[in-house]
Amino acid sequence: MASAADQMAQSVSLSKFAKATDLKKRLWFTIGALIVFRLLSYVPLPGVDPTALGLLSQQTQGGVLDFFNTFSGGSLSRMSLIALGVMPYITASIVVQLATSLSPTLAAIKKDGESGRKRLNQYTRYGTVGLTAVQGYFIAVGLETLGANQGIAAVIEPGMTFRIAAVISLIGGTMFLMWLGEQITSRGIGNGVSLIIMAGIVAHLPTTLVNLLEGGRSGSLDPIKLIGIIVAVVLLVLFICFMERAQRRILIQYPKRQTQRGMQADRSHLPLKINTAGVIPPIFASSLLLMPLTISQFAGQRVAGESQWGDFIITLNQYLQHGSPVYMLLYGAGIIFFSFFYTAIVFNPEETADNLKRHGGFIPGIRPGKNTENYFDYVLTRITVIGAAYLTIICLLPEYLVTALSIPFYLGGTSLLIVVNVTMDTVTQIQSHLLAHQYGDLIKKAKLKGGRLR
Repeated sequence: MASAADQMAQSVSLSKFAKATDLKKRLWFTIGALIVFRLLSYVPLPGVDPTALGLLSQQTQGGVLDFFNTFSGGSLSRMSLIALGVMPYITASIVVQLATSLSPTLAAIKKDGESGRKRLNQYTRYGTVGLTAVQGYFIAVGLETLGANQGIAAVIEPGMTFRIAAVISLIGGTMFLMWLGEQITSRGIGNGVSLIIMAGIVAHLPTTLVNLLEGGRSGSLDPIKLIGIIVAVVLLVLFICFMERAQRRILIQYPKRQTQRGMQADRSHLPLKINTAGVIPPIFASSLLLMPLTISQFAGQRVAGESQWGDFIITLNQYLQHGSPVYMLLYGAGIIFFSFFYTAIVFNPEETADNLKRHGGFIPGIRPGKNTENYFDYVLTRITVIGAAYLTIICLLPEYLVTALSIPFYLGGTSLLIVVNVTMDTVTQIQSHLLAHQYGDLIKKAKLKGGRLR
């Protein structure tokens, strides 16, 4: 039976949207910030020839950089100011979170509350600047040699001046995106960084659909295969929606209390999502893979054929191409690791068990305290196995089929997972704002009636 809050949420309609002034401001701010993100993706780096770069962009198609290019909304292929997107920021946050779990000093800082969180965020920003500088330098070096075999120069005036300007521009672009994501989170709707990544993916979808339909019309794509792709995408979206809403509900009971109907026990449920980590594991895993691969891809263009080290980098890039067995293995291992790692950060069994014991709650048949903590850990471990397997299958199986069928890879499982998950989260937040506004109206009406009665 649905609770009163659930029934109230279901009754919220768009007719209340016109009166929700704060919600409209948040939505307009979010839309404006995403428009700024898209406009910045067309601003090229200083010293780069956009025309020559467009002719040379075919060289990296089908590789791992295409994956990076999708996440950045096409910024990498155009070498814009935000070519690296928010990936350095995500990688830096991963490093800080891992260090917090391993270092007692950082763990103590994390327990300091708001001040500790601000210090860790500052460390993340420092790491973002460092990672962006390293990646930016290798990108600048690779751009100087890009197209040398074809007699086309992507850089107008190669040299240290161009490298410094490119690194500074890329750092500024990434830091601005990081700030923009934080502003969306605090002043807009949804998670800012996730929305920026989703906007980059969605920007490619119209072109993808047009290419697929054109392929079916021209005969280059089998109509049966085209219908199969559409059906598979719809089924995949439905499956993602089902799994993201799947929960394991644990019965929580509180001591009996006297009511008008006699002694009654309060009961509630603690919902544990099957996929507690959400979309974070695929993003984290792809971020860790893309950072070294971006460096090796552009560094390989610089030292190709010059030494054994250059040949080794070229061979490594070939083995780690998008869709290759080694890439799939590393990507799947990263998803599984971050599923357990991030779940452990989001849900703390010891803290939850202590809170229940403090408020007199208990699980029927389980003693409060350590036994309850062990039970939470037991249940959470097993549902995380299911969640990690679900994420791995969703991200790897479509990617393998996409590669085997030579379909544009940004229709793969990872892209759809991010788009569907972020959309569901954003819609949920919009419903929460509408529900809060409706409750606010009820409280105001109650106060007005109370004033008239007096």
